[in-house]
Amino acid sequence: MALRGFGPLGIVSILAILATNLVVAPLGIILVLLWAEHSRTPWPEIGYARPVRWVRGLAIGIPFGIAFKLLMKTIVMPLLGAPSANRAYHYLVGNRAALPATLFTMIVIAGFGEETFYRGYLFERLGKLFGSGKSARVSIVLITAGLFALVHFPNQGLAGAQQAAITGLVFGTIFAISGEIWTLMVAHAAFDLLAVAIIYWDLETRVAHLVFT
Repeated sequence: MALRGFGPLGIVSILAILATNLVVAPLGIILVLLWAEHSRTPWPEIGYARPVRWVRGLAIGIPFGIAFKLLMKTIVMPLLGAPSANRAYHYLVGNRAALPATLFTMIVIAGFGEETFYRGYLFERLGKLFGSGKSARVSIVLITAGLFALVHFPNQGLAGAQQAAITGLVFGTIFAISGEIWTLMVAHAAFDLLAVAIIYWDLETRVAHLVFT
């Protein structure tokens, strides 16, 4: 299929999806799904394999996402010298009016969208270029984590990019091993929703100093 290859049409589709995802993320995700449909790419190749148990994905993804966020906030980011508060989202403190749009962003655009793009789509495209060997998969995890970090830098600065890089490495490694994206979507959403809750209730500094005072 031309769309799945790296001829003129395939390259144009890749550039279009990349550019659209950077400018209007929801539309970029729609383009990924349309590309998969029209290129006849099997859904499991972008991680859309039917889970054996949907409840199992929730039971694993939610606690993992929460635990991972707490680990990052209380130990990893303080060790990296990150500020205790994320100034990019400080406007959310007590801001009930901003919650609906924020929750939509965290669940749909971040949880569903970013996993579809950075893990599902990019892993499939880079896998076609690099192959499926161990070194290829390591390279793909590193590249996608790097891209994930870069897109977070303009809005969240160095600390946001560092957190995104680590998150990308962890989620990318899990996806490279499992090839299944549902649990990662749940974990990603839980990670971000806990972050929003901590900010909304103005607990960032307190949580960040739980281990290192």
